Amino acid sequence: VTRFKMPGNFKSLLDKQMVGPSTEILDESDFPVQSFNPKVQMPFKRLPGKNPRKVEVERRRRLYLTFDIAELLASKGIDSNQLMPRHYDPDNIPPIEEKKDTVFPIYLPLKVFDNDEFDCRTPEEWISLGLEPGSSDRKPVPGKALLPTDDVLGHEDPKSQDLIYEWIDVGVLDYDKETDLYLVHKTDKKGLVRDEEGRPILNGGITPQG
Repeated sequence: VTRFKMPGNFKSLLDKQMVGPSTEILDESDFPVQSFNPKVQMPFKRLPGKNPRKVEVERRRRLYLTFDIAELLASKGIDSNQLMPRHYDPDNIPPIEEKKDTVFPIYLPLKVFDNDEFDCRTPEEWISLGLEPGSSDRKPVPGKALLPTDDVLGHEDPKSQDLIYEWIDVGVLDYDKETDLYLVHKTDKKGLVRDEEGRPILNGGITPQG
């Protein structure tokens, strides 16, 4: 009888072992799992003939993930790039026969039409979705923001005629109650919210150094 000898690369052998399909989330993410859960107005105790709360939450989560705001707006004939007001340039107005739409530029900001009467959560509740049980760090919350593709020019002149605005995946870092504005950060190619040094951005970007 010989004694069992464990190979030195035992952990790597386990990682290579594929048993079969799994529901485990293997993709790396900087967002908490609960930040993707929709708000459901259902009792926690299951009623006869009704779906359990967890089942309803999962069904709506999968349904909402199939929606894309850019596609929904495009289906209504709305060009997202035209939602942002631009500088009025009277010297470069194309002739009426070359314009398919109105000659006059858009001049009302999008916030004029904002309405939060039917929002399912307050801004503070949205931000609190970044808190995980047992952790003191607040992670970003996933979202979509209408932002310029050119970050440099977008900061210098958000109303420039040369800018192209698109709906971009972002991590919502913080909310300013006085200005009613959200602080967001674009995700990278892997869908992560990282700083210039590749570290996750926590607590709205505030560090012990400021």
